[in-house]
Amino acid sequence: MTQEELDALMNGSLDSEDILESEAFVEAGTQNNEIQEEKIEDVKVADYRPNPNLAWPPPPPSQEHKVVHQLDDVTKDSEQKATEMMEKLENISNFFADSESLMADIDKNLDKNIEIFTRLNEKFPNVESFSEALEFNKKAKQTSNNIIDHLQGGQDEVMMAMDAMQYQDIHRQKIERVINVMRALSRYMSSLFEGKIDDKKRVGSAVHIEGDSTAEVVSNDDIEALIASLGQK
Repeated sequence: MTQEELDALMNGSLDSEDILESEAFVEAGTQNNEIQEEKIEDVKVADYRPNPNLAWPPPPPSQEHKVVHQLDDVTKDSEQKATEMMEKLENISNFFADSESLMADIDKNLDKNIEIFTRLNEKFPNVESFSEALEFNKKAKQTSNNIIDHLQGGQDEVMMAMDAMQYQDIHRQKIERVINVMRALSRYMSSLFEGKIDDKKRVGSAVHIEGDSTAEVVSNDDIEALIASLGQK
């Protein structure tokens, strides 16, 4: 409908039957339907990705795709697993320490045996069993020392693993700092675009503004509402 026809309708010189039978109205309705169909297609494209393998457009902002939610889950899981790992490493270190203490007791007994068989071997050099027992205890002493060295090396490795886990905690703190910055920016943007008037109380946007590409002034729904209001008057 053109501006002239709308003015005639407002002035009462054009009734509703003439409007419904006019060719201009039919063409306007057809064009409006085509535009509405194009808008619907645009909305469909914006609402979902035709191919989920494409990187763009991004997925809809569902619970699974919200960035801050995912980062919160990552930091929570990372902290939980890091705590569990530190506890396991501490338990391993305690096992090494206990084993080293037990080996120290065995080492003392071996030293006592070596001392005894050394004296017996000196007094009875012809007794072969004393000599064999002395050599056996000396080898056991050497094996005990090697085991203690391995246990101490294991404790050192556990300490280095604990130090490496500290870097994991630093990475978690960095992610939390990124989350805080993102949330601060989100609050800032929300505050920046805030208005004094509630959106529900705002005046509806104009259908046609000078300079628009479309020649329509009002839509079919607006025309029907206008005709109904005039009929009630």
